[in-house]
Amino acid sequence: MENKVKAGIMGVCIGDALGVPIEFKKREDLKKSPVMGMLEYMSWNQPKGTWSDDSSLTLCLAEVLTKGYDLEKIGQSFVQWNKYGHWTAHGRLFDIGGTTRHSIARLIKGESARFSGNIFEEDNGNGSLMRIIPLAFYLENEDDIQKLYQTVKEVSAITHGHFRSVFACFIYIIFAIQLIKGKSKKEAYVHMQNLALEYAELQGFNPSEVGIFQRILKNDISIYPEDEIRASGYVLHSLEASLWCFLNSENYSESVLKAVNLGEDTDTTAAITGGLAGIYYGFENIPQEWVSVLVRKDDIIAVCEKLQNQLSAEDEKLD
Repeated sequence: MENKVKAGIMGVCIGDALGVPIEFKKREDLKKSPVMGMLEYMSWNQPKGTWSDDSSLTLCLAEVLTKGYDLEKIGQSFVQWNKYGHWTAHGRLFDIGGTTRHSIARLIKGESARFSGNIFEEDNGNGSLMRIIPLAFYLENEDDIQKLYQTVKEVSAITHGHFRSVFACFIYIIFAIQLIKGKSKKEAYVHMQNLALEYAELQGFNPSEVGIFQRILKNDISIYPEDEIRASGYVLHSLEASLWCFLNSENYSESVLKAVNLGEDTDTTAAITGGLAGIYYGFENIPQEWVSVLVRKDDIIAVCEKLQNQLSAEDEKLD
């Protein structure tokens, strides 16, 4: 069985590393000289193959899941990252979002991970969406949609507790699970739309909040022109942009380079896109020259294999 965990998580890390050197660059500048591969230094003055907080927090989540689901342990893993550089590329963090920083500060003071996240409308950066993909592997066989939503909500709300961030993560996870199951892009997309809208109606979620996702859920985000796709750090922009890049590409490298060249929050758009593209196209489709320069690649692959083995063992118990 192909290791989808490795494909998805390496997909995140490579996308992230491609975007780090040119984070905050404007799209019009990237149109003149587009990114074609791994760069170094520039925006964050980091060597080639360095990944940021997106990958760090994804790997923290993946590592905890190798021992099963434990929300408080996930929160404490984020604390270890913030205080001691756990799961950083070079032993110290160089990038952290404001909402994530405030939420981890609460965890450090002893708050439970159930109540640590920011919950206001202005707290809808992409900081939970960028790290959520390991849950797709963990929840792949969860038939209870209520339980699936609740788990996604809990993990998002460690840092990002507003409905919009939670619902964005939910949409992304449903879509990713369908890709893991081998559905085509179109099948996975339509399934995600139907499930998300049905669940929102069933739960009586605020229609104006659900309406914010209209371009994804009621329309087809892939048919919008590029100049109507934003790639800022706002969670809705990140979700739209990553789906748009993935749906409009034919392989892993095209997906993530499209994401990076949208500019703005380049590392996160490419990380979120890269998770989907990794799952869909497989690890073998990620260019070897990018894999070879990825910092701590052996550590990343080891945790992916551990998670895959853990989940496979659980599946066998269920069978």
